[in-house]
This record gives sequence, structure tokens and C-alpha cells, in this order.
Amino acid sequence: MTASGQPQFEHAPVMRDEIIEAFRDVPAGVVLDATLGGGGHAEAILESRGDLRLLGVDRDPMALDAAAARLHRFGDRAMTHRCRFDALDEAMEAHRLDELSGALFDLGVSSPQLDRADRGFSYRHEGPLDMRMDTDAPWSADDVVNGYAEDDLARVIRQYGDERFAKRIAGAIVAARPIETTTRLAEVVTAAIPAAARRTGGHPAKRTFQAIRIEVNGELDALPEAIDKAIDALAPGGRLAVLAYHSGEDRIVKDRIRYAQTGGCECPPELPCVCGAVQTVRIVRAPKRASAAEQAVNPRASSARLRVAEKLTAGEVRR
Repeated sequence: MTASGQPQFEHAPVMRDEIIEAFRDVPAGVVLDATLGGGGHAEAILESRGDLRLLGVDRDPMALDAAAARLHRFGDRAMTHRCRFDALDEAMEAHRLDELSGALFDLGVSSPQLDRADRGFSYRHEGPLDMRMDTDAPWSADDVVNGYAEDDLARVIRQYGDERFAKRIAGAIVAARPIETTTRLAEVVTAAIPAAARRTGGHPAKRTFQAIRIEVNGELDALPEAIDKAIDALAPGGRLAVLAYHSGEDRIVKDRIRYAQTGGCECPPELPCVCGAVQTVRIVRAPKRASAAEQAVNPRASSARLRVAEKLTAGEVRR
């Protein structure tokens, strides 16, 4: 705990061993951690290989401060930059980097963000309706909860939360306005869900809070461009590793990797390609889940899905 009574920004990295393995054979150089958080994955990568450096980006200043302290012992092997992950090219330019040996995306929200009531991410701790990953951003959860039309609110909850009771929840939120705290929002959402459905699938407000967080931070809007930029920046033999926790995230990741794998080719599979598409990556492994043992000690890992792709060398590129 900090002196103020708030939890320290610590990060228990999901699928740590699998991430280390993903980057075990990449060429020496710089690995981008596009979602630095508290620096747990970054620390593991730097410990695993002395010939790797790391550029960590995040838009949360608290996360950057905590990660910088955690990675201080690595000296100039660890670099940090404040930006959203779809601006990774700007971060690379700022640190005079032309290419990457690897790129890691650990999507979603970190445990310290959830645990700090004043950040407004948690349905368990009373706090303001905030949910901003970038604390300087002008848009917050309050704007969504108290400002969106009912139909727009239902769309957000359905699309980003996979919530089948989205329409009922949106109606209940609009009827209860103004809603000022996270715990009050959680109460309204819970009451809108049929009693039988509340008894399964974790906290009844979990999906709605996830959806509002994704909307506030534009997470899915930024993801396709970020994945494409990371793949483009990889050196031959470099690898992209992505941990997704939500079906919408994972669909985007799968789509962008598949596009790089096929070059966007739309030719019939039984015929030679004549459209000029260029394959730039290969899939290293099928989507992988965290082990049962890890899920038992780290509940956040239970919904994680890891995808890994490798940049082809010049001799492997297929046209």
C-alpha cells in the first residue's frame, strides 16, 4: 500500500512464461511493450535475455511512473514513452528506432487500475464515474452513463460487453439518472438483470463496466491500426504476441494477423494468387489459454487468449 492508503501499481503478468517463450528466439534488438502497465511483462522479457532492450508505452502516467521504477535496474535497456498504443510509430521515432524484434500487447485493464477506487473502474469500490486510462483525457464514464441516449448506451453495452440484457440495463440507467458513483451504477445494473441470470457468470455489472470502459478509452477503435503498425515495424524473424480478454478484442487481433498472413488475398484457395497479395507473417501457434494452475491463482488470466505471429524473412515472403 502507498502512504495514501491506495494500492501500489504492481502488475502480476498474465501468461508470463508463455510470453517469455514467444520472444525466446527473436533477433537481438528492441521489444515493444505496447501496454506497459506496471511493467511485469517488460521485466520478465528483460530478465530472460540480456541482448534485448525494451520500449514500453502507456497512456496512464501512474503506470509509467511505476514501471520506470520497476525497470530502473536495467538502465538504458528500458525506455518508456507516454502515448496510446496506436501511436507506437511516434514512440519509435522519439527513441530513434527503425524496427522491432518483438511487440507485445496485453489488452484490457490492469489490476491496480481496478483496485484504486478513485480511478472509477471498479464495480466493487465506490468512486467517481471516471474509467479514463489517460487521466488527462476530457471524456469519462460520466459522459457515457449520464449523457448517452438510451439506444446508444444499449449498443455500447451489447457490443463491448456481450451483454444480452443490454436494452434493459440501458433503460434502467437512463431512468436512474443522474448516477454519480460506481457503486450506484453497479446497483442499477444488477437490479436490471433477472434474478436467475445474476447467479452465474460473476458480478452482474462486470460486462457493463467493461463495455463503458472500452467506450471511454476508444480501445477497440485504436487496436486495428496499432496491430498493423506493430507488424509493419517488426524485423524479419520478429514476433507479435497479443493477450486479449474480450471477444471483440480477439476478433480484431485475429483479423489483422490473418490479413498479414494472407496479404489480403481474395483469390479462390484452389487457384494460384493473381491479385498481388504479399504474405508478411506466419502464425506461430494456435490461440492459447492460461493453464488451470495460473487461472486458479490469477482470476484475470481465466479469459486471456494468446496469439503469436512471426514476421517472415525476405526469402520466406510469399506473393
